[in-house]
Amino acid sequence: MGQKSEIQGVIIKELKQWDDDRGYLIETFREDETSIKPAMSYVSHTNYNTSRGPHEHASQSDMFVFVGYGDFELYLWDNRKLSPTFKKAEKFTVGESNKVAVIVPPGVVHGYKSISEKGSLSLNYPDKLYAGKNKKEEVDEIRHEDSDSEFKIP
Repeated sequence: MGQKSEIQGVIIKELKQWDDDRGYLIETFREDETSIKPAMSYVSHTNYNTSRGPHEHASQSDMFVFVGYGDFELYLWDNRKLSPTFKKAEKFTVGESNKVAVIVPPGVVHGYKSISEKGSLSLNYPDKLYAGKNKKEEVDEIRHEDSDSEFKIP
């Protein structure tokens, strides 16, 4: 699809799928193609018409992989006061119909909503451990979904 984010530091990389008689293969991460160095990974299923986020991180970058099953609406807002794209907002359809990896830097508010009746699958390769080493640190997450913030997923 060749989508490009206008938010500084957000990278959207189209993922290629190789099919053969056994099924298919999609490379989701290569250290020679990005500066992000994942500290962990996880898989998440999101039920139809359900949102995750919006939230942001103070120091963590996320690398989401959307390859399906299902599609999401991905929402991004630049909340970095010193960024040349401060207050820029974007929405993309990602997943089964648009296989991409998306790098979200610290200070960019992000969230997504499943738009597929069967639900939607995402992977994340953040560059920080959730709750730190041995889960003994404060979680780097500024949550906006339960507040009166300007960041809303319809």
